[in-house]
Amino acid sequence: QVQLVESGGGLVQAGGSLKLSCIASGSSFRIIRMGWYRQAPGKQRELVAATTSPGSTNYADSVKGRFTISRDNAKNTWYLQMNSLKPEDTAVYFCAAEFSSGGRYWGQGTQVTVSS
Repeated sequence: QVQLVESGGGLVQAGGSLKLSCIASGSSFRIIRMGWYRQAPGKQRELVAATTSPGSTNYADSVKGRFTISRDNAKNTWYLQMNSLKPEDTAVYFCAAEFSSGGRYWGQGTQVTVSS
């Protein structure tokens, strides 16, 4: 059974930083795309950042220059370093993975709250 487990969310003041982690387990297939999404209250889930194998990345315009996605393939783990956080970054953040089998999975979400 494939599981994605996020960690690293929390409460931070505006201008602060947080680093989210996501660990995938339970699959023998290769992860070909890893991503982070977020959903704020009353809004649709949106892509924040994603990275593919062999290593291209893309970011939402709203986080470019502030957030960085990285990955450790050996550990089936990826990260989202979030700097210069703003109150509008407040949301539940979800990690997502697409495997070479075609399977797509989501984590359970972790709350990020940025106070002004």
